[in-house]
Amino acid sequence: MNIDQMTGKWKQMKGALKQQWGKLTDDDLEVINGQRDSLIGKLQERYGIAKEEAQKRADDWLKANQFDMPQGRPARPAEHQHSRH
Repeated sequence: MNIDQMTGKWKQMKGALKQQWGKLTDDDLEVINGQRDSLIGKLQERYGIAKEEAQKRADDWLKANQFDMPQGRPARPAEHQHSRH
């Protein structure tokens, strides 16, 4: 999947997330940024539910909508380090 496809998929997912969970704000969606763990955290925060319940709701919704969200944060590229010789 190329970057344009990934971007399009996330835009589609954001719209679907807003329909399902109306309490999620645009800022929340920016924080979530396609990450399952972030979605779970925001569901806990906005809906006042336990982590296990948020996980179940998120996973059920993702499966029903055939969306795939990676767990954890996306890997950051290693910072370029200058060595002094």
